[in-house]
Amino acid sequence: MDLDPALRFVATLFFGVKGVIGSTGPGKKRMKENFLQRRVIKPLVRLLRHGITPEKLALSLALSAALAVIPAFGWSVGLCGLAGLALGLNLPAMQAVNYFLYPAQVALLLPFFRLGEKLFRAPHLPLSISQIVSMAHANIWDAIKLLWNTTWHAVVVWALLAPFAVGLIYLVLLPIFRRVSNRQSTTPPTAAAHAA
Repeated sequence: MDLDPALRFVATLFFGVKGVIGSTGPGKKRMKENFLQRRVIKPLVRLLRHGITPEKLALSLALSAALAVIPAFGWSVGLCGLAGLALGLNLPAMQAVNYFLYPAQVALLLPFFRLGEKLFRAPHLPLSISQIVSMAHANIWDAIKLLWNTTWHAVVVWALLAPFAVGLIYLVLLPIFRRVSNRQSTTPPTAAAHAA
């Protein structure tokens, strides 16, 4: 597997976001309009063009999307890495998805906590995200001790829902990637070079 296109994909995503956020003026509008195409779609097409199968790319993105929202901070990077290595998936693409879904992980933390409380009939822990972050900054070990039961209850709920999320995302992405891959294989080499 050629890692060069995959590494370029991650670098494009990371440095492209910084460029959009930091830019001002008339060029900013053009950058916003083309961000999705230039920073996500084209790098994914390049990965397909360089031999990554649609199945592996769809599974990489689906699995990393589910792993990225695990309701336990710090676990998603390691889980994406382990899953990618174990299944031979595209690690840079997986970590890029994990990076971009961090806000979703934060947003889904409390819903997973509440579902865990209901599933295990545990007492309600009246905390907000800002309170959890403050607790972690003040004393991480006390925060871990206080949130241990709530966190593992939430992880169980996540583990029950994650396979369905992976399956759904995979089923949505696979036909798209197959279509793009077929289109790339039927495009003459000179036209494909100009499209990139």
